[in-house]
Amino acid sequence: MSAGLEAGALIEIFVSPPAAERYDADLQAARTSGVPVRSADERALASLSETVTPQGIVAVARIPAADLADVPKPRLVAVLHEAQDPGNAGTVIRTADAAGADAVLLTKGSVDPWNGKCVRGSAGSIFHLPVITGVAAEDALTALQRAGCQVLATSGTAQRSLDIVLASGDLARPTAWIFGNEAHGLPPDLLAAADQQVRVPIRGRAESLNLAGAATVCLYASAWAQDWAVRRDGEVRP
Repeated sequence: MSAGLEAGALIEIFVSPPAAERYDADLQAARTSGVPVRSADERALASLSETVTPQGIVAVARIPAADLADVPKPRLVAVLHEAQDPGNAGTVIRTADAAGADAVLLTKGSVDPWNGKCVRGSAGSIFHLPVITGVAAEDALTALQRAGCQVLATSGTAQRSLDIVLASGDLARPTAWIFGNEAHGLPPDLLAAADQQVRVPIRGRAESLNLAGAATVCLYASAWAQDWAVRRDGEVRP
């Protein structure tokens, strides 16, 4: 339940009697680490959990502070520009974590990643890697480029497709992927500021991929390319 949380991140836990039996081992571990565990009725917990089928347990946790300075030499970063859907944002955070990304950055105007739906969509990954918010998009791109990342902007009209970029070897480099708003994509100024514009090739009859789908494909393409380069060169990736 608390896997991935830093020490001291949990403040207290509320749990219903039936859930206390199901999560006994987790609750014992929480008590051992000094986290208060309080009994609550299921109606109160349902109102706190914001879900149709609550699990009978709610934890209060501190929001971890995160800044680009915490990731001095990033190899893989996901940037969401003015993303509005909390489910999409949560899924991208979860995918970035799974792909081994160093951070996720949400520019000004994006959904709050600590929105309940976003936190649930991340399935705990929001506590596993830095999630940076409130940075102007132009400042974020400049900082990432200074940190040694190439910035790749996704665009359905880009000339270079992801498979071509992957085959070229470019994705073995430290990379920050920037993904645009679900409805409008990325604005022209950000597309122009990126080192490359890349489109995900559509093989079938689908018009496009949604934000989370495109992010999954792009982040894993980078992760595969970087891992292959490490194995090829005999390096030990940290």
